[in-house]
Amino acid sequence: MTRQIYAIALIAALQGSAGVALAAAAAHGDSSPLLATASQFLMLHAAAGIGLAALRAGVVGPNKTLTFSTFTLQAGVTLFCADLALRAFGGGRLFPYAAPIGGSTTILAWLAIAVWAAARLACAGRGSQGPSSS
Repeated sequence: MTRQIYAIALIAALQGSAGVALAAAAAHGDSSPLLATASQFLMLHAAAGIGLAALRAGVVGPNKTLTFSTFTLQAGVTLFCADLALRAFGGGRLFPYAAPIGGSTTILAWLAIAVWAAARLACAGRGSQGPSSS
């Protein structure tokens, strides 16, 4: 599981650097609101990715649900922001419905993390560590 934690942190760091680069592009070049939105989403979710990697590192035992949801979150944000950036820079789209698919994936991943946390909270209230494989 350690490789997965490092992969989450790596993706988060790349998202953070892309967010800063897009913020610079928006500030010094193309002042498209699409770039500003993509930049904000990338930087916010980069911080969330680092936090989720730290959370995952502290969870005892395998935790497929949290790990999968975190990777799904990162994929959704990347897809959403890539489409926005491509529209701002090139005037085209990544592919039809890329931004809505990425945004919907991001929302669903956050909800999956919320369900995971609620289940862990309920199990903690009963004195259990929670489901070992979720």
